Amino acid sequence: MRIDRLLCFLRFTRTRSAARKLIEEGHIRRNGERVRRASRDIAAGDVLTLPIGNHVRLVEVVALPERRGPPREAQECYRELDPGA
Repeated sequence: MRIDRLLCFLRFTRTRSAARKLIEEGHIRRNGERVRRASRDIAAGDVLTLPIGNHVRLVEVVALPERRGPPREAQECYRELDPGA
């Protein structure tokens, strides 16, 4: 699944355009490497580093969502990791 679509489906951004902007500005990392293209594929097991407000979130993609559903459905597709660990 494309990373811009994933960020929107997991409700980290409101739109794919907003996700694309974050990616192209170099704010997103996949498995520790900076992602520069919105078309980059993401698979289950990948770890994403995301800037959310003044915080950085580390999340592991557990499953790929089929749609942009309600927040509870989106949260079942990723697992929060402790950045200090």
